[in-house]
Amino acid sequence: MLSSFITCVIPLLVISTPAAAATSQFQIQSAGNTTVSSYRNAVYFTNWGIYGANFQPQQLPASQITHVLYSFADIKPDGQVALTPSRVSSDTYADLEKHYPGDSWSEPGENVYGCVKQMYLLKKRNRNMKFPPVAATEEGRRRFASSAVKLVQDWGFDGLDIDWEYPTNAREAQDFVLLLRACRQALDDYARQYAPGYHFLITIAAPAGPQHYGVMDLPGMNPYIDSWHLMAYDYTGSWDSTTGHQANLLPSPKNLLTTRFNTDQAVRDFVRRGIPANKIVLGLPLYGRSFEDTDGLGKPYSGIGAGTLEPGTWVYRDLPRPGAKEEYDNLAKATYSYDASSRELITYDNVLSALVKTKYIFLRGLGGAVFWEASGDKAGAKSLIGTLATQMKRLDQTKNLLAYPASRYANIRAGVPES
Repeated sequence: MLSSFITCVIPLLVISTPAAAATSQFQIQSAGNTTVSSYRNAVYFTNWGIYGANFQPQQLPASQITHVLYSFADIKPDGQVALTPSRVSSDTYADLEKHYPGDSWSEPGENVYGCVKQMYLLKKRNRNMKFPPVAATEEGRRRFASSAVKLVQDWGFDGLDIDWEYPTNAREAQDFVLLLRACRQALDDYARQYAPGYHFLITIAAPAGPQHYGVMDLPGMNPYIDSWHLMAYDYTGSWDSTTGHQANLLPSPKNLLTTRFNTDQAVRDFVRRGIPANKIVLGLPLYGRSFEDTDGLGKPYSGIGAGTLEPGTWVYRDLPRPGAKEEYDNLAKATYSYDASSRELITYDNVLSALVKTKYIFLRGLGGAVFWEASGDKAGAKSLIGTLATQMKRLDQTKNLLAYPASRYANIRAGVPES
């Protein structure tokens, strides 16, 4: 299945306060020359997050992030990004219509409001911040590419992020390559006409499971991709019969049931197939997956619990649950909590595991981190986004684009004047 994203790329300002170093012994060897000039610290922002989670664009920690991936655009079955006046997104109110404080109700001409206007204002105030739209189907590649670029131009974003979950055979793998090529051509054509010298980004949400990336033509895709956002999470969940880690770095030789997948294998396989390590961006979850009525890791369970906004999924800001004790698995390099009274286990990242993952990024020479999704983070010293930003220090400072003369919206064409 192909899902659509609007990717917002936001290299911003340098972070200040250094976080404490991880205390666990780390056993992964360096990948040789791991020099990286600057790091990405990216985060997904969902348009539905303005409702139940009550997380608005203004709450994004702009000084700590380099890219915002704005989800989702609406894609028709024929591959066209839906751009009709009545259907231009997956949620027109959230994307285009919601009025925030300071928004006018009487501006002349056709104007955009909602999250799209707020994202543009974030770009103006943080010139290293960038934004791109995304998604696709294997047929209608040209139709998708041209209509996706139209969305970039209208919304004032900086490129495309594509999440195809997942190509299932060699034909679909080749279609993915051709889709990326069509998008790269369409973005370059637009840049030549309206933004000479500007490079619009293409990123993808890359699977971390060998059964999925093993089908994909990674070398064929790589020339068109600026960064690979490795979805290094959801390694376990309600679909499994026993509990386990959902975002572990390494396999656990003492209990393989707890680590059905591991991030290090995926990174090694991508690099082995020709993907530069500094183009791989490590994904971290800002949520945990829960298991009820269980004796612990690698054990059977019954039920997945209530969750924050959906059964079985707790956002990081709500963890650990009252009465639960946090534990760190030093073999798997993963955190979880367990409540011996209620017999509930939740697998997630916290500051300690995030610090270890930062060290892994350095050792492997990776390009940075990406988080799903913004509303789940904690504030202050326990923020995972902030922890990575503080540790990586040298965040990508590439400037974004503010000039969109062909946008359908008068305020985007005018650079969104502020009152």
